[in-house]
Amino acid sequence: MTNPHARNAITWKYTVKRGHLYLTASMDKNKPSRMYFIGKKEDFDQAKRMNVTLDGRDILIIYHQRTFYAMDLQCYHAGISLELGDIEEINKKLCIVCPKHKYKITLAEGEGLYKATNPAEKVPTPQWYSKGIKQRVHKVMEVDEDIFVTLSTCPGWVESDYYQSEKGRAELRKAQESKDGEEDVNADEDV
Repeated sequence: MTNPHARNAITWKYTVKRGHLYLTASMDKNKPSRMYFIGKKEDFDQAKRMNVTLDGRDILIIYHQRTFYAMDLQCYHAGISLELGDIEEINKKLCIVCPKHKYKITLAEGEGLYKATNPAEKVPTPQWYSKGIKQRVHKVMEVDEDIFVTLSTCPGWVESDYYQSEKGRAELRKAQESKDGEEDVNADEDV
């Protein structure tokens, strides 16, 4: 199925490959970007969050205050899933809070935030500071109630990339197996 058409000076091409619907958008013939159909907007009215794997990358999509955000699923710090993290406004920026270690990550930029005092001040007052970009964020687009994600192509290493690598995934599997083993031992003790 192919249905190319123009919308807002962008060329759109829908294709189905291996049962998945893909949308390719290009603003000029030399620079296409690949967009992935995630679902309908109504899918997020109740759930508000969804995690998906796109091209082998685990992504968390968040619908908060009528805005969509997408970022790597695992927290850059220790690989904990951000899916259950609270959303807070910090320093006028919406952030997801890692449910395990309470790291704060801005939804729009993936910037890590921390609170500290400046010892050079006479009366040190806690303030929010940036650690820089720590979590890779991805572009979300809504087209006629359909939600699409384009994976980030920003060059350079972002700390959350580690948990998308073979080594990082192996570390996550090992931690999960260890956790599963502990649950099995605890289950045996109850018998």
